[in-house]
Amino acid sequence: MHRNSIRRLTLTAMFIALGYLLPFLTGQIPQVGSMLSPMHIPALLCGFVCGWQYGLVAGAIMPLLRSVTLGMPPMFPTAVAMAFELAAYGCAAGLLYRAFPRRIAFVYIALVLSMLVGRAVWGLVTAVLMMATGSSFTTQAFLAGAFVNAWPGILLHILVIPPIVVGLRRAKLMD
Repeated sequence: MHRNSIRRLTLTAMFIALGYLLPFLTGQIPQVGSMLSPMHIPALLCGFVCGWQYGLVAGAIMPLLRSVTLGMPPMFPTAVAMAFELAAYGCAAGLLYRAFPRRIAFVYIALVLSMLVGRAVWGLVTAVLMMATGSSFTTQAFLAGAFVNAWPGILLHILVIPPIVVGLRRAKLMD
């Protein structure tokens, strides 16, 4: 196996571990955890740092692993929908980061677009899962879950992720 591939696999495993551990910081207050979305951070970072394929895999694994081992988030529909959402975050972050010029502004643009893609995927998957159970998922529920209740996490991600990506790039720890 190529040395770069081994490095990316190792980093992906570390991002998955981070995604497993970060929710413990907010676990005592579930409302805070759902507002700050701590698992989103390593999924997005994995896409930026390792590439879209690794970000997709890491994002898909994190919520399912936590659900299977800890029971949180609940498997259906939450962890299943989150697996698609976080996979979309990691994939989009990796693709967009590589498609844009290497300027700080484009890190922010890639991040915001990735978050929009992930939220759209979450909404679609949640709607399908709700339909399959005979429940409804309204536009108001989507907007509340994706944006209104999530604004603290959105702000946190915008404040934290780009400086980390830029710092890793400047330290020559990223391609």
